[in-house]
Amino acid sequence: MADKMTPEQRHRCMSHIRGKDTKPELIVRRWLWHQGYRYRLNVKSLPGKPDIVLPRYSTVIFVNGCFWHAHEKCDKYKVPLTNPDFWTAKFKRNRERDERNYKVLHNMGWYVLVVWECQLEKNSRRETLLALSRRLSQIYLDTHKVNLNTPYPTIEDEMPIAAEP
Repeated sequence: MADKMTPEQRHRCMSHIRGKDTKPELIVRRWLWHQGYRYRLNVKSLPGKPDIVLPRYSTVIFVNGCFWHAHEKCDKYKVPLTNPDFWTAKFKRNRERDERNYKVLHNMGWYVLVVWECQLEKNSRRETLLALSRRLSQIYLDTHKVNLNTPYPTIEDEMPIAAEP
């Protein structure tokens, strides 16, 4: 099937696609903020310029669009019929660049989490965001060496009452 737009229309349409502050990214950011997580956005000093950086958790989050990052498990990823060689090469380069950035960040000591656009659709959004919160809690416990087997101190274990000799 041929493209229904002229090259000029297609160019104008594609040029309006944003790289940051996308709807899926805003969904994740709002969730994190309401859960009490504080973060930085698009840190240029880190490889891949992650969408969300949680320094306290040594974690970066990439919110990937299924089309642009070639999410093969999703219906939104489909190689366009016009100029398929260009698009196939582009998606391959994007995937390789993403993997390279993930490895460099991991070697720098960062946890790398990826949230896909299709995981934030209304029917699966809540489960995805809850899983993200659970993973961040797990990372926090791992990085801060919290021992969950240590019992909490009781009142008797604390300091003596001031009236005692």
